[in-house]
Amino acid sequence: MHMPILELHNITKRFGALTALRDLSFHVNEGEVIGLLGDNGAGKSTAVNLISGIHKPSGGHLFVDGKQTLFSCRTDSAEAGIETIYQNTALVDSLSITRNIFMGRELCTHAGMLKLAEMREIAMQVLKSAVHISGIDSPDMLVGELSGGQKQAVAIARAVFFKRRILMLDEPTSALSVRETEALLNQVLKLKAENVSSVLVTHNLYHAYQVCDRFVIMSHGTKVFDVAKADTSISQLTEYVVLT
Repeated sequence: MHMPILELHNITKRFGALTALRDLSFHVNEGEVIGLLGDNGAGKSTAVNLISGIHKPSGGHLFVDGKQTLFSCRTDSAEAGIETIYQNTALVDSLSITRNIFMGRELCTHAGMLKLAEMREIAMQVLKSAVHISGIDSPDMLVGELSGGQKQAVAIARAVFFKRRILMLDEPTSALSVRETEALLNQVLKLKAENVSSVLVTHNLYHAYQVCDRFVIMSHGTKVFDVAKADTSISQLTEYVVLT
């Protein structure tokens, strides 16, 4: 049995008198797709923000490759190989695809000048090979001109290029068309084949069941069910989400 690449042990998160997470424990293995499920208010987004370095835990411990760690900011999480892709993708509409992929990690000369041609060439290569996006024929297109699915794909392309080990996908399909949703789910499976893990937060159990290896169901800030796909069904998952 390989060591999990990410582990949460008895994580608690309080916001004043409100306890958003209570003794939450789950792990992510290499090349594994986890469905993080639960109704509104279950604590899923808080868990995502904690793993992303936006929130610090009030109690409990987080481990990366078996070593206890603490993420104080998004940079800490990124350096551990975790990329979070939110519904709005956190892209800048007024910048090109190339500038968005390299945002905060721009390639520069020794004199501090941007290597625009090199970044553009790499961006096009990533878009063609790592992520298949229909309708994009130039990395110079402004992100604001893209559809929701195309924006999601650009965000995934950024994560793939910078060798992220875990993708946190927070409700990524909620604003996508059926075709764009299928493309995104297929991309998750493609990344799994390359040993990239994903944590998929979604209300759509059918989407989760298509691609996930294991399901962690939350309710009122705690874990109520943790099960492999082979040992459950959509109807059982629905019962846990609806009735807990």
